[in-house]
Amino acid sequence: MKKKIYMILVLMVSTFCLTACGGSGTESLNQSKEDQAESSIDVDAMDTYMTLRAYGENRDDALDAAKTEIERLDDMWSVGNEKSEVSVLNKEKQITASNETVELIECAQKISEETDGAFDITIYPLMDLWGFTTQKYHVPKDAEIVKILKKHIGMDKVIVEKESNTVTLLDGAQIDLGGIAKGFASQSVAQIFEEYQISHGIISLGGNVQAIGKKPDGSRWKVGIESPNDHFDMVGTYEAKDEAVITSGGYERYFEEDGKTYHHILDPKTGKPADSDLVSVTIVSKAGMKADCLSTTLFVLGKDKSINYWKEHKDEFDFILVDQEDNIYVSEGIEDHFSSDYDFKIIRK
Repeated sequence: MKKKIYMILVLMVSTFCLTACGGSGTESLNQSKEDQAESSIDVDAMDTYMTLRAYGENRDDALDAAKTEIERLDDMWSVGNEKSEVSVLNKEKQITASNETVELIECAQKISEETDGAFDITIYPLMDLWGFTTQKYHVPKDAEIVKILKKHIGMDKVIVEKESNTVTLLDGAQIDLGGIAKGFASQSVAQIFEEYQISHGIISLGGNVQAIGKKPDGSRWKVGIESPNDHFDMVGTYEAKDEAVITSGGYERYFEEDGKTYHHILDPKTGKPADSDLVSVTIVSKAGMKADCLSTTLFVLGKDKSINYWKEHKDEFDFILVDQEDNIYVSEGIEDHFSSDYDFKIIRK
């Protein structure tokens, strides 16, 4: 690969792609026009631009319900909304939380425990220190970082009492669920689509994509991974069906100071932008919430630790990794549905 590749996830759902990018069309011939009818809706929530697309008789009702659900979850978890559960918890240090908030926190706790703290929702004070929450970016002094790390960071500072749904923050800790919330939202929308009997649909929440079934023509949804430096230079394409495809990379949010770039994915151990050997992590999983969490976690872990973690949990997810040398690594579970013009290595257990 000739140039350094930074990754973003884009959904190939143009009219051309829907009609010409795969499948013989046999299935579509056997469907009614209503089954193939398409509607879409845009949602601005969770600090990103979202597009939802559905096919079938109940598509408009499903999309309206999905939009309402996304906005409800955003109101519940936004750190910018002073009335959200997260904001109230950060201020009051103890609340009786919703089932959804407890579920997110418990998932974060599990991943954190399995990865020696590589994922940590108490990172919020550090994100604020670096200016990623206010867009007033600056590089803090090491002493400032160390002070916050020692006093306020650590998943042991988040206590959940499952029976009462009580969540308590210790030692002045504050949380941010942004690293996992969109994944939960995507799988919630998938459940809504199922309730409305939507067999074909696609949910694009920024870099989070959730495929519902296949396309109406019977082929899989094509999710492209491209370089933002050259929007016509695709790193690869993954063909998805009934699964989430979620990516994370340092290119998503960053700033420059004194000629150096600082990205928003902080290492909970150092309090600084993660300095792993990866520039992009894409996770493929049936569980959107876990995929969202793991895309950030593996970015922090780096290639070798990520591969080792996958080998212990290969039934739960697959990955596409790109390192700083432009090498692409794809786990064996998705090799039949990933293609690229570049060489890539299949990782096997």
